[in-house]
This record gives sequence, C-alpha cells and structure tokens, in this order.
Amino acid sequence: MTLSLDGFVADEQGSVSRLYPDLADLRDTDYMRALIEQTGAVIMGRRSFEMGDPDSYVGEYEFQVPIFVLTHRPPEVIPKQDENLTFTFVTEGVESAVSQAKVAAGDRAVRVIGGANVIQQLLGAGLVDELQIDFMPVLLGGGLRFFASDGARPQLEVIDAQQIVPRISLLFRVL
Repeated sequence: MTLSLDGFVADEQGSVSRLYPDLADLRDTDYMRALIEQTGAVIMGRRSFEMGDPDSYVGEYEFQVPIFVLTHRPPEVIPKQDENLTFTFVTEGVESAVSQAKVAAGDRAVRVIGGANVIQQLLGAGLVDELQIDFMPVLLGGGLRFFASDGARPQLEVIDAQQIVPRISLLFRVL
C-alpha cells in the first residue's frame, strides 16, 4: 500500500496517480523483484481489481499468481486467465479469501494489494502478520484515508525500512 505523508491512499477525486509517479521505474528494482518472488497469491478488493483493465493482467500485471478478489458481486464476464494468473471472486468475506489464498500460495506469501477497506477488515479480524507501507513524499490534503478513524489500531513493530527513490518503504510486524 502506498500512502501520502498525510495518510491518504487516493486524492479527493479518487485518483492514485500522485502516489505512483514512479511505477514504471519501480518494476525494474530489486525491491519489486523480491516482492514478486516472495508472493504466491494476491488478495484485492473489487475497486482495486477494476482500477486497471482486468483483461490485461495476464502477462502484464506484476504478480502472475492466483488473485482472490473480495466482492459482493462477481463480474458477469470473467477476465482472461492462464495457468499462472487466475481470478477467484470471493463473496464469503475476508476469512474465506485468506483461507483460499493461503492454500494457493503454498509456502510463499499472501499479499494484499490496494484496498484500504480490505486491509482494515483483515486487521480487524486479526488476519495480518506483516504490514508493508510505502510513503510517497506528497501531501494530498484530502481523499481516502488508509486508517479510518473507527478502524483497527494494531500494535506494530518495525522490521525493515528502505528507500526506493522517491518512496520510503516500511515493513511492520503486527503484534
């Protein structure tokens, strides 16, 4: 998850463009290659899923692994899939998504991509072991907050910090 320094994951118009000006460069870093290698499955919310063109995910999306999309209603048309990247639309809640993703990931990590609400649900249910947050040196001044005022407040311990210009990445253990 990438945040502005003032804690927002999207601006007031719902755009994330100011948080990812380095996306093309980021893909060719050791940082991103390590994340990809460690990841065995992805969980994302419906909004994150729809932010891109789901049919273009095969072969193009960073994580060519099973993707579990939390949603109240699956799409009418299932996007393109292949032997590496598959989509499962989970309507039974975060516990079900985590359970299915863990099986698919095997001994690799389950990563949650985007979705402040999904992450809040997972934190509230005690289903998060680690929390990785990247900070971009921008102030959005408003928009969608990562941590809702009424959301979960886990205790965190810093495991790692690194600078991937221009972002700062912090890895926390959830206690």
